[in-house]
Amino acid sequence: MTGRPRTPRPAPRRPNGPNVQGDGTLRLFFGLKVPREIADELALAQRDLRGNWRAVRPDQLHVTLAFLPNVPPERLTDLKRLGTHLAANLPPVQLRLRGTGYFPNEGSPRVWFVKVDAPELTTLAADLRTGLADLGVNTDDLPFKAHVTLARKKGPAPRLAPKTFDLAWDAGAFSLVQSTLRKTGPIYETLSIFKFRGEPPAPHSDPAPTEVPTPAADPDPPTPTEANHG
Repeated sequence: MTGRPRTPRPAPRRPNGPNVQGDGTLRLFFGLKVPREIADELALAQRDLRGNWRAVRPDQLHVTLAFLPNVPPERLTDLKRLGTHLAANLPPVQLRLRGTGYFPNEGSPRVWFVKVDAPELTTLAADLRTGLADLGVNTDDLPFKAHVTLARKKGPAPRLAPKTFDLAWDAGAFSLVQSTLRKTGPIYETLSIFKFRGEPPAPHSDPAPTEVPTPAADPDPPTPTEANHG
């Protein structure tokens, strides 16, 4: 006798809290969300994907600062405190998109991404990792390279020709996000937003020019050759 097919059970949820994995931990990351107008431009480039590439949905595009694969739920308060502390003195950050790339670059790539130019993020990512290590929270230990993942490969698929973008935006915050894995792709839920509250640097201004008295005429001015070697 054939029984009724089983309905997949959703991930367990703590009372008034986020979903937990089978081992009772949370899958999280600190990151910056790509604004909708920029994501829409990137979605146009994703239309060229062929084969078994799976494009990341525009509303899920982000820059990962630190990936935390298995966080005990009781550490959430500490993580939120860390994010608030690091954002307190940081001014808004400008992110500029560059060219596309693959990971790994050799052989059969698994990820198609666009590079992000934002030196301040390197410092923020390093400070996050230091704070997480002090808390005893594990990260993926991969070197930080600012990027936005555009697609992941799920089988044979051709590479795309390199693409470049002239897109930028000012990020006013970063977030702590939970990633819940599903067969159809991950589900992201923002758990906390940390606004950059630092003051931007004052614009550089040249000092007012001082009036220099006109020198008396040189009775024997140097020739051009002499002036260049004086």
